[in-house]
Amino acid sequence: MKKFIQVTIIASAIFFCGSHSIAQPHSLFNGKDLSGWHVDVPAMDTDKAAINPFIVRNGMLVSLGTPGGHLITDSVYHNYRLNVEYRFAGVPGNCGVLVFASTPRALYKMFPKSIEVQMQHGDAGDFWCIVEDITVPDMEKRRGPKADWGITEGKGRRILNLTDSSEKPVGEWNSMTIEVEGNSIKVWVNGDLVNYGYNSTADKGSIALQAEGSEVEFRRVEIMPIKKLSSKQNTH
Repeated sequence: MKKFIQVTIIASAIFFCGSHSIAQPHSLFNGKDLSGWHVDVPAMDTDKAAINPFIVRNGMLVSLGTPGGHLITDSVYHNYRLNVEYRFAGVPGNCGVLVFASTPRALYKMFPKSIEVQMQHGDAGDFWCIVEDITVPDMEKRRGPKADWGITEGKGRRILNLTDSSEKPVGEWNSMTIEVEGNSIKVWVNGDLVNYGYNSTADKGSIALQAEGSEVEFRRVEIMPIKKLSSKQNTH
């Protein structure tokens, strides 16, 4: 592996920064530090020994997994394609990419209000509703009994993906493409369509990466504007 792998987020979508919008390319990760992101890790509020679980190592963005929390973009996005290349560096486990992220610590005093695209090994592409909701085809089959559905603690927030066979063996790099257009989300893992949802209760927000128990390396996190969802995976 090369000593330095440039990991960038490049966007010419509209960034909502306060009351202003800026339509221009914008790099959010420079391969050296976490400029353009902010960390929300509850343990760091009170535990002086708690470390920041998000680091830059060999030009890669790394989630160490613990303590639990989120790395959140300072800017807000809509109508984009997000391409992520990641791998579990050691023991496989849990992680995720959150879209439409807004109110911090809205669930279990940990998770920001959002829709999570699951990266947990074996379940990549599941949706988790985090005080936001979304609809998918075959909703009852993939979410369980309708009476259990909800978006808060103790409710049926998980929506199963379309396939659990798209991930590569542990240690190999996976690609995940997430397209967001209006209040719809489409997800591919290694070229396979693994989820599609619509009628989300949000249509814009920050993007967040999780620290949720397992170390994950990201060598590509790249965003670009779109006008409509693709009919097939597009990694450019």
